[in-house]
Amino acid sequence: MAIKTAIKFFITGLAGTVIDTLVLWTLKTWVFSSYTGVFIVAPAISFQAAMFNNYTISYFWVWKHRVSVSHSDFFRRLPRYNLSCVLAFGIKLLLLIAVERLFHLDVIICNAVALTVSGVFNFLAGEKVIFRRR
Repeated sequence: MAIKTAIKFFITGLAGTVIDTLVLWTLKTWVFSSYTGVFIVAPAISFQAAMFNNYTISYFWVWKHRVSVSHSDFFRRLPRYNLSCVLAFGIKLLLLIAVERLFHLDVIICNAVALTVSGVFNFLAGEKVIFRRR
């Protein structure tokens, strides 16, 4: 069951990447023109849009067998999921910089390594904390 769940989690992550990119592009193109708007506010909004998308898919598809589908349960788990995504993002950034400093690799390779580790962290947070078995 864990491998099937991990595959669903990976597919959800891909959907989140698409949402993040589309929201960021839309905000950059049509809403913000300042540096702060484009490089700080828009990415924060796009990150949260992707997080909410991924949480919704995770709740109703990835870990549906572990939730009590209700408004209260949905919104009770949401802050923990959001926190795990923020922590995973922080881990990703730290690892990206650490791998670059230690091995002097291209940013794409550093990012791939960092995404892999932070993705495992995020999956385990979902599996063991946010959507844990009762």
